[in-house]
Amino acid sequence: MAKPNIIKTSENPLQTIEVDVFDEYGEKLTKQIACERPLTVMLNWKEIVTLMTLGSRPEALVLGYLKNQSFLSNPEAIESVIIDWETHSAAVITKENTDHLDKALTKKTVTSGCGQGTMYGNVMKQLENYKVPQVTLKQSEIYSALEALTHYNNTYKKAGAVHGCAVCKADEVLSFVEDVGRHNAVDTLAGEMWLNQDSGDDKIFYTTGRLTSEMVIKVAQMGIPVLLSRSGVTQMGLDLAKQFGIITIARAKGLRFQAFHGADRIVFDVKGDTEA
Repeated sequence: MAKPNIIKTSENPLQTIEVDVFDEYGEKLTKQIACERPLTVMLNWKEIVTLMTLGSRPEALVLGYLKNQSFLSNPEAIESVIIDWETHSAAVITKENTDHLDKALTKKTVTSGCGQGTMYGNVMKQLENYKVPQVTLKQSEIYSALEALTHYNNTYKKAGAVHGCAVCKADEVLSFVEDVGRHNAVDTLAGEMWLNQDSGDDKIFYTTGRLTSEMVIKVAQMGIPVLLSRSGVTQMGLDLAKQFGIITIARAKGLRFQAFHGADRIVFDVKGDTEA
């Protein structure tokens, strides 16, 4: 079988970069974080989806996505795959008739998985100059929130395989939800806050999942100024957190955490008592 012509306008981008963080002692550290970037997939020049990816093997990612979504059925019909990191796009040219895609795309469902979405471009236009309230946060409040959250995660404790998200206020968990994907969980909380007309100004948002660009965007849309995660943060997630002014704390568990942004607004009021 003849393989399609793979055209790349540049080398694959970096997978990680170094950033400065501050630990639970207020000490400066250098850590590596993953580089996240959007890749808009086009099939015969019809836009299909924007995937958020490291970008290590984009041609395989794009073809696999199109195959798994049943947009492509015959690999021999694929003529070329064009990867352009300047425009963050991937164009697949095929001999197959793709006229049926217009109807299929109107019913497109973005799954509850962890690495894809369609929101990035349109939402960023709306949030271009947006800032969350600039608050200060006590180290003790971080510990209080983490302690309160240990009483949740019931589904995870019983069965695993889910993510949990919460809206907190100091040592109080106002709402907690688990779902098969972290995006489902954060959307549930956003819906609750919207229906109840709750302000996010004095809230902390917690997630068990990593802080990708879409997670940071959704928290910014909720107007919450503090983001707390048990997992890590991606480069684009961190860039957006800085843009929106969100205090961003990752690797938070027990008495340990790393402040990736906003350490200057954290009051280290229990410094020296963090042995764990």
